[in-house]
Formats: sequence, structure tokens, C-alpha cells
Amino acid sequence: MSSEAAARSGKLSPFEQLRYARQILQQESQTLAQLANRLNQEFCRAVTYLYECRGSVIVSGMGKAGLVGQKIMATLASTGTRSHCLHPAEAVHGDLGRIHHDDVILILSQSGETEEVVRLLPSLARLGVPILAMTSRADSTLGRSSAVVLELGPLEEACSLGLAPSSSTTAMLALGDALALVTSQMRDFNREDFARFHPGGSLGRKLSKVEDHLRSVEQCRVAPESKTVREVFVTLSVPGRRTGAIMLVDPRGKLTGIFTDSDLARLFERRRDLDLDLPVRNVMTANPLSIRLGSRMLDAVAIMREHKISELPVVDAEGKPVGLIDVTDVVGILPQPAWEHPVQPVRPGCRVFREPEGGRPA
Repeated sequence: MSSEAAARSGKLSPFEQLRYARQILQQESQTLAQLANRLNQEFCRAVTYLYECRGSVIVSGMGKAGLVGQKIMATLASTGTRSHCLHPAEAVHGDLGRIHHDDVILILSQSGETEEVVRLLPSLARLGVPILAMTSRADSTLGRSSAVVLELGPLEEACSLGLAPSSSTTAMLALGDALALVTSQMRDFNREDFARFHPGGSLGRKLSKVEDHLRSVEQCRVAPESKTVREVFVTLSVPGRRTGAIMLVDPRGKLTGIFTDSDLARLFERRRDLDLDLPVRNVMTANPLSIRLGSRMLDAVAIMREHKISELPVVDAEGKPVGLIDVTDVVGILPQPAWEHPVQPVRPGCRVFREPEGGRPA
């Protein structure tokens, strides 16, 4: 095909594709910058409605605006503001029953004259629910019927025809994020709240608590520090997958040390067979790293990565072991992001193989 034929067919060279794509992104970014400068007290009034809403925030819109509305609804719901969607066309066929007088309705319409939206307005007025409008013109039918108008202003779509919703939907989406996140911050919505609403997937694992993943103390090997190494290994047995470490405790049940399979292997490698009949406290790693019950799993992973350990005891407020995090339990949990600050270990220490007190027996 000749270059002229390609031009007539509307095909673009790779250079032209990139140039056009950059123009689209630049135009949409300029739209967002203009929208940011246009924000006024109406935005604060809208946030107040969302923050003080005792019911749900109902989000509605047609076409692309409706799809953007679904994302805004999901962001609101996941950041502490109860929210649902309402299709304008379905609303007038019975779904108005979803709306309660304590609700607030957020309607998205670039023109403010969308037929299905305009037809819905009288019914909403009779229900007495406040309407927050996201539209380009405050003097549109939607704007005049609303308690608050978030005016997008005149927008030029990034589409070459100036028709396909692009700049307008980007503006709606970003403004919806601003509404949801400002409201969330006013609610003091924190990481623990976020984790409660996101228990699944990689995000849920990173925000979960250590107690959601630990092997309970019943599944772990725990022994008094006064027992000999031989006694510990002969008498201790647990069902299921065995951890590679034994947690040692004092007479009060507090964690004092840890002894791993690797520690046992080193005894044999160094021909220290006689140490098998010494108290395990003589050869254990004393004051091991541990993490408190209630800490985030992300912090446990950070400690294990930083100190290159395979087992991390979990202790209660009194320092008594309640379980163990094994390296195989943290597979799939990503490394800690830069903005995170891990909790400090309960009792920092170095992994040192201690010689028996008084040297080896004669």
C-alpha cells in the first residue's frame, strides 16, 4: 500500500501515533490543572454533605459518566463512605425504592441535560434527597435542580472529532477521587480501616495482621530453656508441617531464646556432640527477634528480610509466645514500600551461636 493510500485510510506511522498520544495526555492533564484552579467553596459544601451523610451516597449517571460513577462509588465505599450506584433509566422503573431520605445523591452529566437524568429529577425532588451535581454548566437543568454544583467548566474533548468523552470523563474521575479522599481524611480513615475493607488479594495480605498468618502455638515446638537439647528433640513433636525452629521459654513462660534446625546441624558439623546433653539455653540464640501480636504482616516481612531470618516468633504483651511466622508463610507478600516504616523488633539482637558457659566439659 502506498503512503498516500495509507494516509487516506487513516493509518498513522509510529511517530504520528506517539505524537497524537502525547497530545491527548497533555490535553487531559491541562484539563485537570484547570479544574484544580476552578475549585471553590462548592467543593467544600459537597464534602460536608458526604461527611455528614447518615445514609448512603448514591451515585448516578448515564453512559460513560455512569461508568465513571461506578468507579467513584467504589472509591467512596472502600475509603469509609457507604455508597451505591443507581442507574437513571432503571430508577424510574422501581429502583427509586433504593433511596432513603438520609441519603445523598451524586449525579454525573457533562451536559447537565441527559434525558434519563432530567427525567429523574422531579422524583428526587419529591423524595427530598439533596443532589450533588458534577456537570460542566451550573445553569443546566441538572445544575439548577441541585443543592451543590461541582462545575467542570467548558471542556474540549481530547478526541480528534471532539465528540468521544475523554477530557470530561477524566475530569469527573479525578474530581470524584478528590471528593472521596478528602472525605476519607476527615473521617480519620487509617490503614487498619483500609485493611478491614480489603481482606483479599496482595493488598489485603500486606495490610493484614500477623495473627492472620501465624502458626499458632499449638502448631509450634515450645520447650523450657532448662531442658537438654536431646530432651527437646526427643520429646517435642507436633502434627502437620513442622517449623524449623523451637521457641524456648523461662519458668514464667516468657520467650527467652530460639533454637533452629540449622543450629542443631552446626553442633554436628563442629563435632560438639556432648552439647546435646547440656541445657538448650547454653546453645540457643538468646533474646531472639520477635514481633508483637496485633502488628501488621508487612512489618513482620520487613524484619525477616532485613535480618535474613526464616522464623519470627510472635509474642503477646507479656512476652509469651503465641505463635510463629515461618518464611514459607510470607511467600507472595511483597517487600515493604518506601513510605512504610516498620515497627522495631520487640527485643533487637544478633544471631550469635553461644558457647556453653565455662567452656566445653572435659
